Amino acid sequence: MTPLKAPYLLFIGDAKDPLSIKMARSAADWSPEKCIGELRLPGCTVTTGCPALTIAEAKAAGAQSLVLGFANSGGYIDEAWLPVIHEAIAAGMDIISGLHDRLQDIPELVRAAQARGCELFDIRHPRQRLRTGKGYRREGKRLLTVGTDCSVGKMYTSLAITRELQRRQRNVSFRATGQSGILVAGDGVAVDCVIADFIAGAIEDLAPANAPEHWDIIEGQGSLSHPAFAGVSLGLLHGSQPDALVVCHALGRSSMRAIDNRPLPSLEETIALNEMLARVTNPQAKVIAIAVNTSAVDEEGAMTYCRDVEQRLGLPCVDPIRHGVARIADKLEV
Repeated sequence: MTPLKAPYLLFIGDAKDPLSIKMARSAADWSPEKCIGELRLPGCTVTTGCPALTIAEAKAAGAQSLVLGFANSGGYIDEAWLPVIHEAIAAGMDIISGLHDRLQDIPELVRAAQARGCELFDIRHPRQRLRTGKGYRREGKRLLTVGTDCSVGKMYTSLAITRELQRRQRNVSFRATGQSGILVAGDGVAVDCVIADFIAGAIEDLAPANAPEHWDIIEGQGSLSHPAFAGVSLGLLHGSQPDALVVCHALGRSSMRAIDNRPLPSLEETIALNEMLARVTNPQAKVIAIAVNTSAVDEEGAMTYCRDVEQRLGLPCVDPIRHGVARIADKLEV
């Protein structure tokens, strides 16, 4: 992938759902040094926490790229955003999108970018040549985050574990598998845009054989229990050939994301299902910990829930934001 140019101006439009701007939030939280500000439209009720800037102000401050920081349902480019995108191109900024709709498929944007010497980056769409997976055993160690649902913190947990291992000076790499992770890491493959037959092979290439002590921390996607995303999750699980799995869960969620009246599976069901299917390519795969988003409860409620899970399952259970992931990292050093 051609290097993405920072600093970024994060465009979040008139978003009202915090989860809908997870791409912008991910960049602001995990690579704040690359983020110069955010651009909001009237009616926006969420924020990344970055300073509010106009395109002119951001460019004057050194912004090189406008990031479409959305993860909307369907991944479409709203026509209402086009004037903002044109203004950014006119100011000499590259445009970075992680949506399913391609910037490159909008002729007026292509013409404007070519005339101004700017680039359009559709980072969700792989450009590399892909192949089918083989499942052959490869050297190195791999951890994959999996979930009871989508949008439960798999990327945040993966990045937190990577940072903790880096702090311990271990040999580790973060492997991004979604547009938000790619924006943070600078490279990766968005598996939800890979043809189904090639998902496992794409992940084998993303996390290839490595030194025996090296850990690849692979960002999970979707959930094996989610009717819409299980196919992507399964291909990712097989291609990762994980030695370790961390189950991610959102406390207090009554139904699976974007589906009414479908309760989340239990942690026990999620552990059993993921271990069974992971062992297709790694017979030793096992869940080593639980990571929970406890933002729906207070600190006492979070501690009580995690303690109860630990007693029930015999596994470390932490909120990566509230409690850190040191206890998960400890399990990788046994």
